Amino acid sequence: MTNHWIDLKNSDAIFIIGCNPAENHPISFKWIEEAMDKGAKLIVVDPRYTRSASKADIYAQIRPGTDIAFLGGMINYALQNNLIHEEYVREYTNAPFIISEKYDFKDGMFCSFDDQEKTYDLKSLAYELGPDGKPRRDNSMKDPRCVLQLMKKHFSRYDVDKVCSITGTKKEDYLKVAQAFCGTGRADKAGTLLYAMGITQSTHGTQNVRATAMLQTLLGNIGIAGGGVNALRGESNVQGSTDYGLLFHLLPGYLKSPEFDNVDLKSYIDKWTPQTKDGRSANWWGNTPKYITSLLKAWYGDNATQANDFCYSYLPKRMGSYAYNKIMDKMLAGGLEGLVCMGMNPAVGGPDSGNARSALSKLKWLVTVDLWETETSIFWKRPGVNPRDIQTEVFMLPAASSVEKEGSISNSGRWAQWRYKAVEPVGHSMSDLWIIDQFFKRVRNLYTKEKGAFPEPITRLAWNYGNGHEPDVHLVAKEINGYFTKDTTIVDKDKTLEFKKGDQVPMFKYLQSDGSTTSGCWVYSGSYTKEGNQMARRDQSDPTGLGLFPKWSWCWPVNRRIIYNRASVNTAGEPFNPKRALIAWDGLEKKWKGDVPDGPWPPMKDDKEGKYPFIMLPEGHARLYALDLKDGPFPEHYEPMESPSRNQLSKTQNNPVVKLPKNVSSDTVKFPFIGTTYRMTEHWQTGGMTRSVPWLVELVPDMFVEISESLAKQKGFRKGDRVKVTTERGTIEAVVLITSRLKPFNVEGKMIEQVGMPWHFGYAGTAKGDSANMLTPSVGCANTSIPEFKAFLCNIEKGGSKA
Repeated sequence: MTNHWIDLKNSDAIFIIGCNPAENHPISFKWIEEAMDKGAKLIVVDPRYTRSASKADIYAQIRPGTDIAFLGGMINYALQNNLIHEEYVREYTNAPFIISEKYDFKDGMFCSFDDQEKTYDLKSLAYELGPDGKPRRDNSMKDPRCVLQLMKKHFSRYDVDKVCSITGTKKEDYLKVAQAFCGTGRADKAGTLLYAMGITQSTHGTQNVRATAMLQTLLGNIGIAGGGVNALRGESNVQGSTDYGLLFHLLPGYLKSPEFDNVDLKSYIDKWTPQTKDGRSANWWGNTPKYITSLLKAWYGDNATQANDFCYSYLPKRMGSYAYNKIMDKMLAGGLEGLVCMGMNPAVGGPDSGNARSALSKLKWLVTVDLWETETSIFWKRPGVNPRDIQTEVFMLPAASSVEKEGSISNSGRWAQWRYKAVEPVGHSMSDLWIIDQFFKRVRNLYTKEKGAFPEPITRLAWNYGNGHEPDVHLVAKEINGYFTKDTTIVDKDKTLEFKKGDQVPMFKYLQSDGSTTSGCWVYSGSYTKEGNQMARRDQSDPTGLGLFPKWSWCWPVNRRIIYNRASVNTAGEPFNPKRALIAWDGLEKKWKGDVPDGPWPPMKDDKEGKYPFIMLPEGHARLYALDLKDGPFPEHYEPMESPSRNQLSKTQNNPVVKLPKNVSSDTVKFPFIGTTYRMTEHWQTGGMTRSVPWLVELVPDMFVEISESLAKQKGFRKGDRVKVTTERGTIEAVVLITSRLKPFNVEGKMIEQVGMPWHFGYAGTAKGDSANMLTPSVGCANTSIPEFKAFLCNIEKGGSKA
């Protein structure tokens, strides 16, 4: 989230697409309703008429997998009707930048595509540089090769009639959405956009998110109170786990994980540290050497020295993708000996989960860490298999729940809040911190005793979290913040700061590349300082009145509540909207007032010291045109890998950089309906907790599928009938729920039905049922590999073994 939960109350228009906060993030609706009480319009775009939609001023139906068409039409609408925030776009985005004359786009494809490798040559899609090495610009934004003009041309094909033909949206509903939300492209208005898995779980998921960001940037809604692109996380600490390097291609703090050609620290830094020749760009990732060195010092302590490259050689070097789908493929082929699943349940939660269950049987050993038995932990005795045929040795470790342990969680809005242990863990269950601590100590002892091929990455780790039964979680938090490894003097403008060895680093601004500082995650530097645990603060003061509550918990980075907030002011530092002033430049005191600014520099009008507001990019400007995405610089509509419709915008049916897997089908005779999955309030994730809680089981005891009244009539179904749903991957059985919440889509004059289903069920727990992910395809986004759960082809028939 660029903004945060409470900030929703500051919006004039709330645009919900690809999420259902009333059911899946219910507390957020407190702030949405507060905005509505003040006159804000709620817009919901969803394939189903959800509980969020029932609260909306405007609801529009959308066919699953067609979000780029919908959003591209809104971008076109804003451009054609001059509804963009022109000053914001000119000054703060790359709209005036000139693109290489090699750029071209024809029939759904950008130029320089390698059909064999399924990749674009991104050099052909780069900026055109001037003699000074900076991107050439046309501030009039009229040059035919400037980003704004290329964008106008690209999205001109997304006219309202074409968009509605693709998405199945009624034209009158679409126009209401476009008019209401694009109307926030003014200095005195703010619109926020909320999304979740309905946007990301797609073969073009990253470009879906890009389209939301482009729309908000054109409207001037990034960096302002009541604005932003806000990703709603489905768990209390998904944001935190991402921050700490959960994904295979990242280290903590969003540093890149080393690749095979990063042979030493210098080559790593050279590859991953962006450069700029524009002195007005903060280019904050230029600090990569400080952050990677401080991370290595946190991991290897005194063992990490300048002489040994700070133990960089101990880090594994990645070659290719280690995404979930790739791991499962390798496991199925017998390429993995063991797997540790901590709070992870691939037998239910992953795509094509029947394939995942088969893959688990190829392991020599499996460790599961969870509160209850999960489908993964008992995969060897699932229905239809003989346990004697499965040789995998399974270890089940009972885990402590969130109320049985102490530590921090980072919510969707990046607020890191400290939680205390409420009760002792039940039985033999232990915290995951204790489990990881024991894993490490026992593996280290084995390496120390038996050596091994390469023991040093384990035996030389700095592991200093106390000597108690439970590791000291405060020592972990302090190490994440970072401390000085020696007495250090830092000159900061007109101040000379003295730090002693062992002092906590005040903020990431003071991290160093010479080994004199540590930090386990640079974006959290400042969370645990000499003043104490900032995440535990509970001061309810709110000086701005905007709901920032700057002394309640701590927000990364540096307690900034709304990121890119320097874009909320004009080039003189004056708020675009004085009634909702987020920050403002005080010319007398020569400093910013309000939220923590996105950098202390003066506003851009100061030719000597002023900086551009989008500080994480080397050019300092928001990218309406992307430079580094695998599937091109602009979002383009492609059909899901399994689709009932041809691509109406080009002959390129699917995302061209995504390789087609084996078990997908476009046979609309065999599979005539659109399948989609979603969450529900009463159950959570794979159901590992909720399907073992009696009162939740009583509320929703059975796996079910939802269909429209018209499909029920077509098939002769009655409410409560047992049905089979089938895809190219498998078949499940469920109870049918006939509802007016689902309606067919009119696509090119043809009515196409949808089948919706929750994905929370499995064969473990108190409430059991078939898993929706037995049906979903194992194909993912071109950039992130997140699976395409939201759109696939299926059939539904009456019957089943329990009918």
